[in-house]
Amino acid sequence: MSRIENRTFAELQVGDSASIVRTLTHRDIELFAVMSGDVNPAHVDEEFAKSDMFHHVIAHGMWGGALISTVLGTQLPGPGSIYVGQSLRFRHPVAVGDTITVTVKVRDKFEEKMRVLLDCVATNQHGEVVIHGTAEVVAPREKISREKVGLPEVRLLRRGEHYRQLIDKAKGLAPIRTAIVHPVDGVSLLAAVEAARAKLILPVLIGPEPKIRAAAQQARLDVSEYEIMHTPHSHAAAELAVAMARELHVDALMQGALAGEELMHFVDCSAGLRTERRFSHVCVADVPTYPRPLFITDAVVNIYPTVEEKRDIVQNAIDLLHALDVATPKVAILSAQETISAHLSSTLDAAVLCKMAERGQITGAVLDGPLGFDSAVSEQAAKSKGIVSPVAGQANIFVVPDLEAGNMLTEQLRQLSDALVVGLIVGGKAPIIISRTDDMVARLAACTLALLLVRFKKSFAAKLTNAEVPDATAYQAASCN
Repeated sequence: MSRIENRTFAELQVGDSASIVRTLTHRDIELFAVMSGDVNPAHVDEEFAKSDMFHHVIAHGMWGGALISTVLGTQLPGPGSIYVGQSLRFRHPVAVGDTITVTVKVRDKFEEKMRVLLDCVATNQHGEVVIHGTAEVVAPREKISREKVGLPEVRLLRRGEHYRQLIDKAKGLAPIRTAIVHPVDGVSLLAAVEAARAKLILPVLIGPEPKIRAAAQQARLDVSEYEIMHTPHSHAAAELAVAMARELHVDALMQGALAGEELMHFVDCSAGLRTERRFSHVCVADVPTYPRPLFITDAVVNIYPTVEEKRDIVQNAIDLLHALDVATPKVAILSAQETISAHLSSTLDAAVLCKMAERGQITGAVLDGPLGFDSAVSEQAAKSKGIVSPVAGQANIFVVPDLEAGNMLTEQLRQLSDALVVGLIVGGKAPIIISRTDDMVARLAACTLALLLVRFKKSFAAKLTNAEVPDATAYQAASCN
């Protein structure tokens, strides 16, 4: 194992030198920004940097200073040295791709306090001096030689990055009128207000007006510009919201401070919201370590779906992906094993669904299954099992066997993979946002999903009918009797 060794004060001679060479990467800049907290846009914002004096992202000045510290602490004098002072002048910016050579050289020694003065110079690949200065250290008295300490692996993860890309897709689209059901807490109101500011929705706040206004005041939110429809309680709010969606007065519903089951009770009771499809839930998981979002279905609505019901679940998810401009989604039908067995019903369902796709009963995607989750997310895992599949390692949509499996999968991603998770109930006339999370990017992503799906469906309907969807002229309260 490689060792790290110092040079004692007695060993040092004027003129002794040591160097290191580093090539600057984007990762170096990001790591330094994370460590220091210096998020000056000249270093971390490419769009901003284009307009500054250098016209590109440059390294933090002290990134080069840190390299000088590295030489002093590991080579000359090395372990046991005590930094006393440093003066630096920065001559040229350092850009991504520049190779920097840092050299320290002993200028003088001071016996009385064991101090050493060193010249410090950093040059780029063109021989230009980018940093120069002097450093003063207390040199070690005793010889130190030790094995190098292994450092932990550092991974830079951007939570919500897939969601941000998704939100960008909605730029320029008209916001959708959305009923916020029983928004009597700060989380619900803040989500509605922020989505409205982002031009994703036009919120209609439905619930007890005094409670809505009290929650807004407590959260310091101005809701004066938004329509408020008073109802006495959450049941009435859900009933009215569903009726408005049925009569096309709103395009989407969003869960407020009420249970998802309470809202879905009135949705299920309203024949006017149903289509020929079954309602299903699509969970969108933004996993920082995975290159694209995972669309998992169904982890909320259908407990133990039949294969016919799974057909609707799959097609609903495919349609959502089409709305996100994924022309041919790849669908993994998940099971505990990849071989078909009469003893494991999920493998039989997977085989039937794939045959349905071959026969045109499921359209617009490539299906394969049964697949284990590992094979669905990793081509290498599939190859190690001898699986040849057009979906393995490339899946967009993950169809779980039942609600229990889906719930456990999404919670594992959330708790162990630092994933953000939002969801949408689809298959009806209006999408239903039932995600309640404190992460605002996730809430905006959920609203974006609803917006893109509504606009896609309206565009598709207009092409079929060549006519505008008619507006209803009056509300008609839904009844669950």
